[in-house]
Amino acid sequence: MSTQQLSEQELLRREKLAELIMMGIEPYPAPLFPVNAFSTDIKANYSEEIKEEFADVCLAGRIMSVRDMGKANFCVLQDSKGRIQLYIKRDEICPGEDKTLYDIVWKKLLDIGDIIGIRGRVFITKTGETSVHVNQLTLLSKSLHPLPIVKEADGQTFDAVTDPEFKYRQRYADLIINPAVKETFIKRTKLVNSIRTFLNNHGALEVDTPVLQSIPGGAAARPFMTHHNALDIPLYLRIANELYLKRLIVGGFDWVYEFSRNFRNEGMDRTHNPEFTILEFYTAYKDYFWMMETTEQLLEKAATDVCGTSDVIVGDKTISFKAPYKRISIYDAIEEHTGIDVSKMNEDQLRSVCKQLHISVDNTMGKGKLIDELFGGKCEKNYIQPTFIIDYPVEMSPLTKKHRDKHGLVERFELIINGKEIANAYSELNDPIDQRERFEEQARLMERGDDEAMFIDYDFLRALEYGMPPTSGIGFGIDRLCMLLTNQPSIQDVLLFPQMRPEKIHENTMDTTEEK
Repeated sequence: MSTQQLSEQELLRREKLAELIMMGIEPYPAPLFPVNAFSTDIKANYSEEIKEEFADVCLAGRIMSVRDMGKANFCVLQDSKGRIQLYIKRDEICPGEDKTLYDIVWKKLLDIGDIIGIRGRVFITKTGETSVHVNQLTLLSKSLHPLPIVKEADGQTFDAVTDPEFKYRQRYADLIINPAVKETFIKRTKLVNSIRTFLNNHGALEVDTPVLQSIPGGAAARPFMTHHNALDIPLYLRIANELYLKRLIVGGFDWVYEFSRNFRNEGMDRTHNPEFTILEFYTAYKDYFWMMETTEQLLEKAATDVCGTSDVIVGDKTISFKAPYKRISIYDAIEEHTGIDVSKMNEDQLRSVCKQLHISVDNTMGKGKLIDELFGGKCEKNYIQPTFIIDYPVEMSPLTKKHRDKHGLVERFELIINGKEIANAYSELNDPIDQRERFEEQARLMERGDDEAMFIDYDFLRALEYGMPPTSGIGFGIDRLCMLLTNQPSIQDVLLFPQMRPEKIHENTMDTTEEK
C-alpha cells in the first residue's frame, strides 16, 4: 500500500513504528511471553484475603483505552477472555533515573490497539474495581491500523460499527471491538461439541468423505464446478455427503456421521450462504420414526448445553426444544394453510393452484417441485415451534423409501423451527431397482431444464446392488441451528467469514479516527 493511500492515523503509526525501531525497541519480538493469568479469572476470583496469590500476575492483550493522569495512567487491557483495568505508574515501570519507557514509549509511541504484555500485582481501586498495578511492560505487537471508535458507558458497549460490509469482511476487527460476537462463535463450538458427544455416546462413528466429487449427488441443488488438471476431468464441490455415508452403511458400519462442509451455487440471503455446514448421520436397522425421537433427544440436549435451558429466546419468541415435537403430513399442512387438498392433484392441477395462490412457477418444475413451492410459499413460515412435516409425495424425494402404508408417499420428514427447515430425514431407499428408476426420472427433469435435478450416480447404484440394510438418515443445517441457539437473525452472523463480493484492492472500508 503506497503512502498516498494511507490515512493520517496510519501514517502517524508508521512514524511511531520507525521511532521505536530507532530507539532499539523491537515492535514485533519473539512470540514467547509467560502469560499466567486472564482478565475474567482475576476479576472472578480475586479477594483481599488471598491477594498473595495474585502478587505476580502476567497478562497479555490489546490496549483498548487510556486515561492519562500525568505521572500515572489507567488503561483497559483486552485479552482473549475479557477486559481488565491496568494502573501504570511512571516510577513503578521506570524505577531508575531513565524515564524513557514511560515518557516516550508509553505516553507517545503506543496506541490503542497495540498488544502489550504486563507483569504486576492485583488490587482493588478506591472505586471498587479490580485492577492490576503494573511493574513491568513489554510491547508485543505494534498496531498500524486504528480500530473503529466504540463508546462505553455504565459498563455497556455502544457499537459504532453497524455496517455489515465492515463487520463481515473485517471479522477480525469486529471480534476485537464487539465481545458479544466472540460469544456467538464460542456457542457455535459448544453446539458442535454437544452434538458430537451425543452421537459418540450413542455409538456413532465420525468419518470423512470427499469434498471433490465426480457426481454431485445426495441433494437437489446446483453445484460448483472445477477441473482437475492431473486427471483432466471435471469435478464438483460436494452439495451433500449422503451417498458416500450410505456407501459406508453398505460396507458394514452401523452408524456413521460427518460434519460436512457443503457448497451450493445458489442464491444468498439471511438463511443461505453458498458454503455451509451440514451434520449428516445414517443408522442401519432404523426408520424415520426412530429418527424423529432421536432428533428430539439430540436437540433438547444441544439447547440445554448451549443455552442452559431447553426454552430458547429467538427474537420476540420463546422456542421450546423439549420433546416431543408436533407431527403433521405435508398434504395436511398445505390444506391447513391454503384450504386446498392437493393430495390427489396431477402436475397441471398443481401448477394451476400455484398460479391461483400467486406462487411463481415455470414449466421446468415437476410435481415434486410444485408441492415444495406450495409448502414453502404458504406453510413453512407458520411453524415456529419445532414441528415434523412428514410423509412427502414420492416425486419430492428421489432417495427415500416408499411409505409402508400410504401409496404414493415416502417415509420422510423435515423439521421446521421458527419458519425455516432445520433438518431433513428419511427412511432410506435401499431398493437398487427403484433407486435407478428415481434417478432416471431426475435425469428427465434435468433435460427439461431443472438445474437442481440429481445426476445418476452409477457407482452408488452398484453399491446398493451389494445390499444396504434398512437405514434411516438425517441432515441438520448447523448454521441455521446455530442462528436459533444464539438468537442471530442472519446466517452471516454465525459464520466467521461469510461469502462476499471481492473487495476492491486497497479499498478503505471505513474511515476511522480516534483519540487516546
